[in-house]
Amino acid sequence: MRRRFLLFILIGATRIGFAQEAFDRSPTTSAPNPPSMAGSAWLDLRQTAKPGSIQAVPNWVESVSLVPAEPKSDTASTVFRIRLNKPGDAQSVLFFRLFFNDKSGSQPEVIAWDESGSQLLRSGPLGSGIDLDSSESVMIPMHGIATIDVEVPGDGTTVRSAYLEWMTSSELVHAASAGTQDSVPEPFSLSTRLHAPTQDSEQFGTVTASLAAEPIRIGSTSDQAAVFQFGMESQPLLALIRFEVAGPRIDSPPEVIVNGVNVGAVSLALPELADPAYRGEMHTFVNEMQFQYTGWVRAQKIVPLASLQVGTNNIVINNGPNAAASVIRSTQIQLKYLWDKSDYILKPER
Repeated sequence: MRRRFLLFILIGATRIGFAQEAFDRSPTTSAPNPPSMAGSAWLDLRQTAKPGSIQAVPNWVESVSLVPAEPKSDTASTVFRIRLNKPGDAQSVLFFRLFFNDKSGSQPEVIAWDESGSQLLRSGPLGSGIDLDSSESVMIPMHGIATIDVEVPGDGTTVRSAYLEWMTSSELVHAASAGTQDSVPEPFSLSTRLHAPTQDSEQFGTVTASLAAEPIRIGSTSDQAAVFQFGMESQPLLALIRFEVAGPRIDSPPEVIVNGVNVGAVSLALPELADPAYRGEMHTFVNEMQFQYTGWVRAQKIVPLASLQVGTNNIVINNGPNAAASVIRSTQIQLKYLWDKSDYILKPER
């Protein structure tokens, strides 16, 4: 998931349409919440609630409302308006993750305003236009911000929900090879975004080569697979294929085929099950609910050396059986060779 550090304009709401509104239902108190009570909030932005229904939210979420698009307008946008009360001085940065259908031409933007109606931050269009249910996150410095808008072209039905959590600050030590933004752990997951190298690199006897940096759509049939070729000068000791995948079905992850041999399904580095990105699906004649992850997760697969050959190798990646379409990106391969400081031991047979 991309992280955007943003610096946020208040539109006077002329008409408020029906949505599942949210108000604080907690008891009133004269003292502000201590930092440990700031917590998180999950906001249901789907327009399927019954009229008058209210969702419970923490007391720092003042209200959630909907400003519908102007009828009979081809360029109108729908706005989800979230008014916030910062819990205290210790909470200065808000993690804001939006869940939506990532359609080209309907990509949402996050906009922040102060009480006077001045725009302090605008994220730009979120998503990559992959036409899948996905999610994107931004880090919002909450200095003077009172309202956060989610603005989406059209009727807003592509937006599903939002997850908010207050971030705390501390001195962060990270490897020099990792960018500072990549070192910020997001809620539910400590994994960082995978970047495809711009050119082949070698470190400690390991060669890393990019197969494709751009997003590629894959399905579960051979004609919907992603196909790659790479050359290999000598046989490695170990080989690893890795990439990021959006929208995988977690019980039927992508599979890897090397030189015509199916070497099996990849392993997914899944976030905690509390992550709102997990979406259940029920199918006819199937007793168990199946789950799709509506976001980007890292995938990897150790390649059996017997499947590789010196010279040109072909790699095919497609989805597991009965899985819907998904998208992969930052696809790369690592080849490990002996080097002058390789760590290994010899174990003679007895």
